[in-house]
Amino acid sequence: MSKNVEMGAAGSITVAVLVLAVVALLRSFYRRYTRLDNRKDDGSE
Repeated sequence: MSKNVEMGAAGSITVAVLVLAVVALLRSFYRRYTRLDNRKDDGSE
């Protein structure tokens, strides 16, 4: 009993915006983590 669901333009735009938001957040957290990691390495010397 599988149905074919068509998203349309609004659904495609929504999915694209959500993917871009997730990528931006992951990039932001990664940059923050590497900055803190570098600061920790510099402080131990």
